[in-house]
Amino acid sequence: MSLSDRESSGARRPAAVGSLTLQPCAAVPAYCGSLDRPLDPTGAVAGRIAIHFEYYPHTGNEKSAGLLVATEGGPGYPATLSRDEYLALFEPLRRHRDVLIMDNRGTGQSGAVDCPALQSAEKWTVELVGACGESLGARAPLYSTAYAADDLAAILQALKAGPIDLYGDSYGTYFEQVYAVRHPDTLRSIVLDGAYPLNGPDYPWYPTYAPAMRDKFDLACRRDAACARLPGSSLERMQPVLAALRAHPFPAGAADGDGKLRQFTADPSVLAIVMFGSAPALATVREFDAAARAFLADDRAPLLRLMAETLSGVDSRDPTADSTQWSAGLAAAVMCQDPPQIFDMSLAPALRIVDRDRALAERRRLHPDTYAPFSIDEYRGMPLDYSFIHLCVDSPAPPATHPASQVVSADAPYPDVPALILSGDLDNLTTLADGAATAAAFPHGRQIIVANGFHVNALPHSRSACGAAIVRQFIESLQPGDTACAADVPPVRLVPRFARHAAELEPAEALAGNRATTDQLHWVSAAVLTAGDVLTLLAGNSGGPGVGLRGGRFGVVTAARGGMFGVVTAARTVHLRLREVRWTDDIAVSGSIDKPESRTGTVRALLHVATDDGRAGNLHVEWPEGIAHSSAIIQGTLEGATVRARMPAP
Repeated sequence: MSLSDRESSGARRPAAVGSLTLQPCAAVPAYCGSLDRPLDPTGAVAGRIAIHFEYYPHTGNEKSAGLLVATEGGPGYPATLSRDEYLALFEPLRRHRDVLIMDNRGTGQSGAVDCPALQSAEKWTVELVGACGESLGARAPLYSTAYAADDLAAILQALKAGPIDLYGDSYGTYFEQVYAVRHPDTLRSIVLDGAYPLNGPDYPWYPTYAPAMRDKFDLACRRDAACARLPGSSLERMQPVLAALRAHPFPAGAADGDGKLRQFTADPSVLAIVMFGSAPALATVREFDAAARAFLADDRAPLLRLMAETLSGVDSRDPTADSTQWSAGLAAAVMCQDPPQIFDMSLAPALRIVDRDRALAERRRLHPDTYAPFSIDEYRGMPLDYSFIHLCVDSPAPPATHPASQVVSADAPYPDVPALILSGDLDNLTTLADGAATAAAFPHGRQIIVANGFHVNALPHSRSACGAAIVRQFIESLQPGDTACAADVPPVRLVPRFARHAAELEPAEALAGNRATTDQLHWVSAAVLTAGDVLTLLAGNSGGPGVGLRGGRFGVVTAARGGMFGVVTAARTVHLRLREVRWTDDIAVSGSIDKPESRTGTVRALLHVATDDGRAGNLHVEWPEGIAHSSAIIQGTLEGATVRARMPAP
């Protein structure tokens, strides 16, 4: 019986699926279940753990065509908290297919690991990671991905589910590979979105990380007309900034995406966090080149703001320090148990520190450019859960019964199932090279590169609907079908330059009927770029008030159908209010912006522009989203002069 049948027959009742009886979930239209599992399948450590999952029956009346399973990134995040994104991806398939979402052991409702000091720490330290491992004791190795994969297999067996179509993103792709090697016969197909391999040459040093980071900025610049005209490469323009921070690091403060002041030391390691961290991904790529140029021109505000936003973005903590939302302890346990390390994890911590220092000295001597343009030690100054390489140096040594880095044997064959790997070419977290290596491990693996895509490209927050369409086609037919859309994702629109005064900007292009002066068209450019800046800040804003680059405030008023101009739209619209927001020092912009929540549609802004010397006017601005090289069309009046102009969409 389908879910719709059960709901139409009256109050939802328990459902018998396989050998399990599932209860209606309290908050979502699904059935909730749990499977009691041994904490340690070998029996060396006593204890049980209940593995929680949600089961969504297909919505049609026909017999189910199979089971879709989604697994989350992290590690540490529970998959059920991402249900909305997974269900949106699977929605066109759900009439004929059931969906299963499981919280991995140690996350969410599957016995979330809670190490309070680590959970609430603003910055991880090796001591906090080690203390968390000590508190877990013999349980620490039992949160390995290998055992989480076995939990899923046990649930499938209890549900009597046939071969599944398995989707995972980010760390979920690591889980998928472990699962595929350990339980190959349970798979019909596998989709890995933002994939990195289980192992490989030089793996503990993450050798593809820095080349992908460098390529990200240069690719984005080459695809932007204004940036491409600049002499040299984006990375070459960054080098003097790095040199300046090496010579003179300084205490700094700037507002993050929520308008909160962040205090930090502006130094090479914080610059590395910006360039490697990709948080927020769009703002980093969109602004970095221009922010670096501004910094060298003694305008520090844009780069310092980007540093503050990134420091906020790489902070995974839930504000309530709730381990069921994200478990820092589980993340540390997995990272210290599963992947290979630069040191020998079987050593006691004191000896392991010696081994770490030996490995680092050798790396500095033989491969000093591993993280170029940053030194190895500047790279190590990033947060531990982003630099990785010395995270676990103080963690307890795993027992001989559960050795580290033994999730699968190094020579374990990958299953002969259709495998689709999606990789964004602006993703330096799970790189193109990592995706290619993952695809090569599957006998029938195929990598699809999404141009201008960041990390994870099939879920609703990605830059294009292309990845989702390819995934759905692949699940339906076991072939990706026409993938031409992967090359057509619009490039990132880069900030042309940061300016303190509107006169430093290129004026908007006058159209027929324009009576505004060149000076006023400079104001137009400043106003439109102010609106674009506010929209970019939304990615790092939690829904509350935010602040402009050089002053003023903005806030999300509502997200509803329709818009402030009376234009009725099918999609939901984010409505923002601006109050004297300053992107340049001399222009204050107030008013409203309507932005569609979808990737396409029209942005509409009604902006009041005021200068410091009392001149003012009103502009109506529109531009389309989801279209390459789109233009903003501007109409209005400034000081009584009619404005008719256009400029590149911000």
